[in-house]
Amino acid sequence: MNIMLFHSTYGLRPAVRAAADRLRAAGHEVWTPDLFEGRTFETVEEARDYREEIGKDELLKRAVLAAAPYSERGLVYAGFSLGAAIAQTLALGDDKARGLLLLHGTSDLAPNASVDELPVQLHVAEPDPFEPDDWLSAWYLQMGRAGADVEVYRYAGAGHLYTDPDLPDWDAEAAEATWRVALGFLDTL
Repeated sequence: MNIMLFHSTYGLRPAVRAAADRLRAAGHEVWTPDLFEGRTFETVEEARDYREEIGKDELLKRAVLAAAPYSERGLVYAGFSLGAAIAQTLALGDDKARGLLLLHGTSDLAPNASVDELPVQLHVAEPDPFEPDDWLSAWYLQMGRAGADVEVYRYAGAGHLYTDPDLPDWDAEAAEATWRVALGFLDTL
């Protein structure tokens, strides 16, 4: 599979590179665009300030430009938190998208979003302050109406970005379970 993997609001940190290496070891081709042009952050607040400085439109433009050279191959879009939101936006706008792997995040859907049975897998903490239950329920229904084939996996007691061993949210058991299920999902595409 060809996978476009987008980083979280913390930037292109070692955990994203390690995830890409894990996917490559499973036989996938993976690209990890740096939407923050080399900047990484230690706190959500610093990251949020930088993200707001760049602006949502510029971030999306950078993501589209990163994916464009590979989209004809039929990409699986994937991402962590903010990167998951970006991946979702791109996947729903790419009729050649092969799948969508969301780690720790979702995004709003355009009212006219439509896909042809796009396989989607979401992995998220339970509870997650950034992905509350009512939001996830509405998101799930909207994705279904848009034509996506959605699977949701919740990890009780895990922190928001539980797959990053360098953050306080790290949960080794939940992270390993996520990767086991995600790699199985990718093998079906």
